[in-house]
Amino acid sequence: MTADQDYYSILGVSRSASPEEIQRAYRKLARTYHPDVNKDPAAEERFKEISEAYDVLSDPETRAKYDRFGATFRHVPDGVDAEAWARAQQGPRRGSSADYSSWSVSGDFDEFDLGDLFGGMFGRRRATPTRGADQEATIEISLDDAFKGAKKRITLSGDRTYDVTIPAGVTDGQRIRLAGQGGQGGTGQAGDLYLAVRIAPHARYRLEGRDIYVDLLVTPWEAALGAKVPVEGPGGDAKLTVPPGTSSGRKLRLRGRGLPNPRGTAGNLYAEVKIMVPRHPDERERALFEELARESHFDPRRHR
Repeated sequence: MTADQDYYSILGVSRSASPEEIQRAYRKLARTYHPDVNKDPAAEERFKEISEAYDVLSDPETRAKYDRFGATFRHVPDGVDAEAWARAQQGPRRGSSADYSSWSVSGDFDEFDLGDLFGGMFGRRRATPTRGADQEATIEISLDDAFKGAKKRITLSGDRTYDVTIPAGVTDGQRIRLAGQGGQGGTGQAGDLYLAVRIAPHARYRLEGRDIYVDLLVTPWEAALGAKVPVEGPGGDAKLTVPPGTSSGRKLRLRGRGLPNPRGTAGNLYAEVKIMVPRHPDERERALFEELARESHFDPRRHR
């Protein structure tokens, strides 16, 4: 994120937005800009921005740190007072003297050295610790891994190998942070490695945010008369009630059977009805269909 960008603006929400509002905004934007849906070359970069914003704002602790320190929040050591950090970034004003009593720093001083900040004011220069750069890579997982969680071993350039824990409920585009595994600093701590999750397409399921879609194949008589039909989801089998008079394209919802959410409400499983007819009806089936054609007054082209 560049200095002039704002995670709240990226998602189109206010700074006081609730976790639910942030999640809804992310889902709406993800459906629009996901590279599998939007083939515009700029969509992938936009999707990365949206995912990064959601990754930060959906975590209460990370969001709080971002609210205090802004775009540089990842470089701020733990325990630093926000006002003190802001003054340190600005440097001492000309003609002013340092007011040491206003600084509030907790934790180990090795992480936040006051001498490094005020060295020039004492007529001597000290080398400022240089933190290593954050790095990014992509990790591809299956939908089953995203649903249940998994442990993966990945190898990046330079033969660097990592054992990564994939948390259950991770979403496409979300980032997993490996602290201290990024670029090495000159005299400071190493940067972090961020793994952007990509969930591979599934042969049976379609994924939108945390919601999972699956085709529900039914017979013409099940659709017309109603029935209880089994449906298979990543979390196991379930029974769905198909209401009488159901047409193809109708979506039946199983609440909470989509991707789990460690911080809130799980996604839903949507079964989309597809009415199937026998490709090669036998003699009796054909006779029944012909009888129905003679007796029925239903015209779908007139009843839309």
